[in-house]
Amino acid sequence: MRLNRKRSREGTDMGSARNHGREARRISSNPKRGRVRFALLLGLFSALGPFTVDMYLSSLPQLTRTFQSDPTTVQLSLTSCLLGLALGQVFLGPLSDSLGRRRPLAAAMLLYAAASVACASAPDVESFIALRFLQGFVASAGIVISRAIVRDSYSGVELTKFIALLTMIGNVAPLISPVAGSVVTSYAPWTSVFLCLALLGLGLTAVTLLGIKETLPPERRAASGIAGVLGQYRRLIADRSFIGYALVTGILFAGVFAYVAATPFVYQTMYGVSPLLYSVLFALNGGAIMLGSLLVRRLAGQRDEASIVRLGLWTACVSSAAVLLVVLAGGPLYALVAALFAFAMSIGMIGPATFALAMEKQGHRAGQAAALLGILPYLFGSLASPIVGIAGESSALPFGILLLASSLLAALAYAGLAARPRAAAAG
Repeated sequence: MRLNRKRSREGTDMGSARNHGREARRISSNPKRGRVRFALLLGLFSALGPFTVDMYLSSLPQLTRTFQSDPTTVQLSLTSCLLGLALGQVFLGPLSDSLGRRRPLAAAMLLYAAASVACASAPDVESFIALRFLQGFVASAGIVISRAIVRDSYSGVELTKFIALLTMIGNVAPLISPVAGSVVTSYAPWTSVFLCLALLGLGLTAVTLLGIKETLPPERRAASGIAGVLGQYRRLIADRSFIGYALVTGILFAGVFAYVAATPFVYQTMYGVSPLLYSVLFALNGGAIMLGSLLVRRLAGQRDEASIVRLGLWTACVSSAAVLLVVLAGGPLYALVAALFAFAMSIGMIGPATFALAMEKQGHRAGQAAALLGILPYLFGSLASPIVGIAGESSALPFGILLLASSLLAALAYAGLAARPRAAAAG
């Protein structure tokens, strides 16, 4: 009798394990249409970062006049937003590991709507800078939690392919957000941009409540507590391969955000393009990132992710060197646009591949791992953004130097940290 009960319990445990395995593979086994629909849904949240950063960029000169300030001070609103996007992930990633993905995401989207309204009501530039930090902090939930949901649902080559698809969809936001901002400010004051972002936050709150299912069941959640969270972060930082890939992306994105901060002035002030044409040129590089991600999706399964990262880093170094040469020579606009297009394409290649390589062993702490991967780009970006304006509106030299330096340092981080553990494992 006892033996029968024991066998019954074992059969129940095995059945539970099989059910858990089927649930973990449920999304991965969806047909292609279901996978694209899932990516579109998560893409709405990962696009919140680009919308928060990019949609107001064409308004920077207008903000300078409104607040009677200078470009460097106004660019601090970009810096504070990037810091908020970085630090928010540190807190909200672990929170989603302990509370699940859905509840923190819904609360953050509602707070994002409120913060956007507050930005539109800012009485002075100092208040505006502080509120932009708050807006970025809660917007980070869309980035870090959507990526944790991806890791909950996929692994291996499927993770690489899906994150490439998500990157392609997410980079529609850089294509349309600057244009949308320019259209709004063509007919209304800059405050209307932030009211539009508030409506976006309300819409994403509804999407969370109605369209997002919980992917982290209670039995898989991490124990809460500061000590536990800090311990997991220490283990992640001590993981040489993980931190190597995280630094590759983070350092490289210092150049990306230097581009974001510099080009409104480089294009509009130095080359005399209109706000609308600036938005088109900015959107062109969003298309380049999508093209790089499409290449990753095509190559995944045929070439290993590490070789894709190496190809992307070579492209980044060569194209950023070309940007610096154009700046030094005072070259034509088309030469600058072409070099930046190649650089943006390298970002689309490196991002999905490094994410998949970094996350492949982090399923048990996906929220914290995604947070650390997410914080470094915004941390390095927030440091780089104000530097591009130190030579004034009439010089792009700091921008060119930063772009090349970030590419070279990212290549060194890969060679010194990420590549060595893989080589040792292969040996």
